[in-house]
Amino acid sequence: MDRRPRAVALYSGGLDSTLAILVMLRQGVEITALTFLTHFGCDISDRSSCSKDPFKAAEQFGFTVKLCHLADKFIEILKAPKYGHGKNMNPCIDCRILMLKEAKEFMKITGADFIITGEVLGQRPMSQRRETFPLIDREAGLEGYVLRPLTALNLKPTIPEMQGLVKRDLLYGFKGRSRKPQMALAEEFGLKDYPTPAGGCLLTDPIYSFRLKELLTHNPDPSIKEINLLRVGRHFRLSPYCKAVVGRDKDENAMIESIAEKGDYLIKVIGHGSPLTILTGAVTENDLRLASSICARYSDGKHMPSVNVNIEKVGEGSVIRIAIPADDNLLNTFRIQPPVMTGDMKRTLHRIAY
Repeated sequence: MDRRPRAVALYSGGLDSTLAILVMLRQGVEITALTFLTHFGCDISDRSSCSKDPFKAAEQFGFTVKLCHLADKFIEILKAPKYGHGKNMNPCIDCRILMLKEAKEFMKITGADFIITGEVLGQRPMSQRRETFPLIDREAGLEGYVLRPLTALNLKPTIPEMQGLVKRDLLYGFKGRSRKPQMALAEEFGLKDYPTPAGGCLLTDPIYSFRLKELLTHNPDPSIKEINLLRVGRHFRLSPYCKAVVGRDKDENAMIESIAEKGDYLIKVIGHGSPLTILTGAVTENDLRLASSICARYSDGKHMPSVNVNIEKVGEGSVIRIAIPADDNLLNTFRIQPPVMTGDMKRTLHRIAY
């Protein structure tokens, strides 16, 4: 070959995907990294396990990053994945196949020789098993062309290895859930600024998954706004056609305000510390009354017999009304949450927010 080998990398900006790229760069492989955007992570929209700036490592180590939007395609496989969901709403196998198919097309366009990922045998229970890797590669039409540098010594040699494009003895045999080998390798490469490993995908979170299932039940074709709202606040289904989301802090109030679109209602208590409540869908007078009461319940005026609330219809103006703070029975009647809330589930309510 009269040029450097070229590879397309699946890149979240997390530790493993970055290390896979660095291992290949050390062998002289030219890398173009694809970061996929799905609204659910693991991508740059996820703050927990993936980098919010995937370009930082690229600038430091010398590879190219391109963003690839998969939102519409991903929503479709999410509804009915061929290989099913995991414990929650995560369609991990179908997700990986979709990403590899997109990477395959990019590989053809750019004339790359193979694809790399940061996957490690046994690290994820659904998609990173010995029998699953070949299935995923076959379904994506990439048998033999997906190299997993961090765990390659546990797997059969790939075509780029057999062609001499990659030296197998410079690859690794990591396996299992421990990240200690990866952290040691990161130190060797001088990679210091990487996120703490975590769950990664919001679809593995039971609270988020419950909200998403509930949304898809009422709207099989949700908007980006509706999907983004799943990450924030307390959620209430007031009717099959109307939903309220109540912010929990200043940051969530700001996020709700930024998400709101023309025709939505924004509600806030006047004269007391108050959350911002958004009301979306086909809103009736009864929905406005219920949402105002729920908003009042979470304000500093919750012990008052009544409070004044400002109700703004985005793009059309606002009015002031009187609201009676809701009691626990009313909250429980309309709140969207699993029937049984474990301690872990309650803690994740804060983890899934922006």
